[in-house]
Amino acid sequence: MSKLTLYGTEASPPVRAAKLTLAALDVPYEYVKVNTLAKETLSPEFLQKNPQHTVPTLEDDGHCIWDSHAISAYLVSKYGQSDSLYPRDLLQRAVVDQRLHFESGVVFAGGLRSITKPLFASGQTTIPKERHDAVLEIYDFVETFLTGHDYIAGNQLTIADFSLVTSITALAVFVDIDPVKYPKVTAWIKRLETLPYFEEANGKGARELVALLRNFHFTIAS
Repeated sequence: MSKLTLYGTEASPPVRAAKLTLAALDVPYEYVKVNTLAKETLSPEFLQKNPQHTVPTLEDDGHCIWDSHAISAYLVSKYGQSDSLYPRDLLQRAVVDQRLHFESGVVFAGGLRSITKPLFASGQTTIPKERHDAVLEIYDFVETFLTGHDYIAGNQLTIADFSLVTSITALAVFVDIDPVKYPKVTAWIKRLETLPYFEEANGKGARELVALLRNFHFTIAS
């Protein structure tokens, strides 16, 4: 097996999505912590690996891949003992891909990053009401996706679950997930928490992110 190295910071939801995939596949790898707040991703060495200077970045035997969705799909395709986490069946894969694009464009960029970027970049601690409402709309979509299914893309665990659970639980720092209004989302999160590798791959980093965000003492505009 070629040497795998994952570069990241554990507070990052996309990094934890990649770590969950690696844990599910039981693939050995080296983890290299990168301090994004100290702009270590802008070093010449890192930019050579990833000109977009993002985490996670995966290095596989000298070849670098970035974006957690691309990384997870690559890992299952190359190292998976089966295709269950990223099905070869075209219709099933299309559903997984749709959920991954939903996470990337709607949940992460349109939801989480639209709130956290002003916090980190300019210390803007008042979150506009429309951002709050956008998060609730995201929860509505996820609740709908889970109708009749135990997992986000159907009846089996896939990389879409790893991608979405890390970002959805990060959004919950800003907008609580009401278990009465969103029983399927609540049950889905609890279901994933029972995975034997979930705590090690995700738990510590999730708590780091919660602590980091709450230090801003943000409020939601009325």
